[in-house]
Amino acid sequence: MSRIPSRVTEIAEAIKVMKIRGAGRIARAAAEALKIAAEEYVGPVESQAFLDYMEKIGSYLKSTRPTAVSLPNAVGFVLLRLRRGFEAGLPVPKLRKVVIDAAETFIRNSRLAVEIIGRIGSKRIRDGEVILTHCNSSAAVSVILHAHREGKRIKVYATETRPRFQGYITYKILKKAGVKVTLIPDSAIRFFMKDIDKVVVGADTVTANGAVVNKIGTSLIALAAHEARVRVFVAAETYKFSPMTVLGELVEIEERSPLEVVSKEYLDTNPAITIRNPAFDVTPPEYIDAIITEKGLIPPKAAILVLREEFGRIIEEGILSIVEESFSKEF
Repeated sequence: MSRIPSRVTEIAEAIKVMKIRGAGRIARAAAEALKIAAEEYVGPVESQAFLDYMEKIGSYLKSTRPTAVSLPNAVGFVLLRLRRGFEAGLPVPKLRKVVIDAAETFIRNSRLAVEIIGRIGSKRIRDGEVILTHCNSSAAVSVILHAHREGKRIKVYATETRPRFQGYITYKILKKAGVKVTLIPDSAIRFFMKDIDKVVVGADTVTANGAVVNKIGTSLIALAAHEARVRVFVAAETYKFSPMTVLGELVEIEERSPLEVVSKEYLDTNPAITIRNPAFDVTPPEYIDAIITEKGLIPPKAAILVLREEFGRIIEEGILSIVEESFSKEF
């Protein structure tokens, strides 16, 4: 089997260590890695060998981060089209083009989705409102920037988003664009909530029941907003919806190194200390007013409709495999 190209391993490592972060950027990077893998394939000329190689690359990329469904969905978008080409009997040169075209289509559609979400979401923001956002979401930032470009005099509070401080990225983007933005500690959310008109955050995964998996601290923001009767909007591209949750799978919450929380010196001098560092949490649909997608604004409970439209074949194949497995065990 052909080796994994060095540029692909570089992208995979960058995703793993969070040099590439944000669900949308991760998804586009994975699609780009698949494109590179197809372009640099030097293995056997048999279609089966190329399919095996690309599926190996896909599995390798999916192993880098366990929570954001945008990663496996991006890989699945490309590989599904590859498998269709393989089943149609296409030779390797044409299969290679199928992968390249699919990756480019995904990247183009992903960027367009962020633009459309920004335009749709900005309509829900009124002149003079105060917005709270968390972490660094391209889609959420797009909503805020579009509202600002439309001439709405808005003010934004951006959380630091510890322990990796992704909120600093959001702060810099908004500040550069001329948005009136203030950086606050995560622990100050409830203190400032009385001044907030709307919360706008992104998502790493949207489940079948409308629950949203996002950067740790999102559920606390939603809880404080619920208490203060502040509306919560989630900006999320449809490729962040998880088809596997329809089949009963749980979303694995990634836990990262304690070195993101304390220094190595502290760990060395306190070897008995126990540290947990979950990267994400789950916000129940009851605390979310609407999810802004490139298909339009939907209530959380309508997530299943998006999943059926976008991932119907995957869900049907998954259900069929469960039925077949159950049938074989029964008989």
